[in-house]
Amino acid sequence: MNNKIRTDLALEVRESFPQDDVEIRGVILEEEYDEAHDIRVSIVEIKDEKGAKAMQKPIGTYITIEAPRLSNADEDYQKPVSKEIAKYLKKLAGDLKSQDVLVVGLGNRDVTPDALGPQVVDNLFITRHLIHEFGKEFKEKNQLGNVSAISPGVMGQTGMESLEIIRGIVQETNPKLIIVIDALASRSVQRLNTTVQLTDTGISPGSGVGNNRKAINQQNLGTKVIAIGVPTVVDAATIVADTLGNYMHNTGFGEEDIYKFISEVNSQHVNNMFVTPKNIDESIKRISFTVSEALNECFAGSF
Repeated sequence: MNNKIRTDLALEVRESFPQDDVEIRGVILEEEYDEAHDIRVSIVEIKDEKGAKAMQKPIGTYITIEAPRLSNADEDYQKPVSKEIAKYLKKLAGDLKSQDVLVVGLGNRDVTPDALGPQVVDNLFITRHLIHEFGKEFKEKNQLGNVSAISPGVMGQTGMESLEIIRGIVQETNPKLIIVIDALASRSVQRLNTTVQLTDTGISPGSGVGNNRKAINQQNLGTKVIAIGVPTVVDAATIVADTLGNYMHNTGFGEEDIYKFISEVNSQHVNNMFVTPKNIDESIKRISFTVSEALNECFAGSF
């Protein structure tokens, strides 16, 4: 059943393989743990086409930051999480962190689980207009980065693919780096609103909920793209499969019977349904601030 999980997290795809302790050809997994702050970092590197085929994800680096208390109202905990996000964001950006940066907040601000991207953009320190107004000397004096941002909405609101809107902006403003923020889907309830994934492969908006749009990546835009995502929903079918599967396994049912029963239940009752925590409004507000603080540290400079 795990080979049919719906998730945007590369770490969860890696965990879905039966032989967790066996290295997948073309895929490297590294883990770090900050015991003082209870933050775990997992780095999945897909090195070649064999690894990409096994993982069903593009070649690149996927950094997963798990912070169990991220969705809690604990400001002292938000700061080290922001620092950790900033640390790996700088690593992925490399020399481009000092260049012109376009931040794109994907999603629908009217649907709370999908509002992460727009809310992050709302909290950003935007500087591009200041530099255009006051010049290079002002930029250097105040140690500013060059940051612009857009929340393009969703196709149902604009009639346009997000990629089409972003491509037009890129052609007009010529940023050297694009940061895309979006809500993701997880297969684990425990990872909802507590996990941040960073990747240098870009993103396909809506892929986690089966609503694939054109990929926002370097291949389609001609500019390096880093994606930041937080899982805010989980497929209801996954919850049903995990709960019923464990119960039926413990009561003596065979794997084939379990699979047939769960497939029948999911197809009739919970197919294409997604679940989000009841405190999603507060969680999105806090997490968007945490992510925006990391972006401000990396790219906006101080003013």
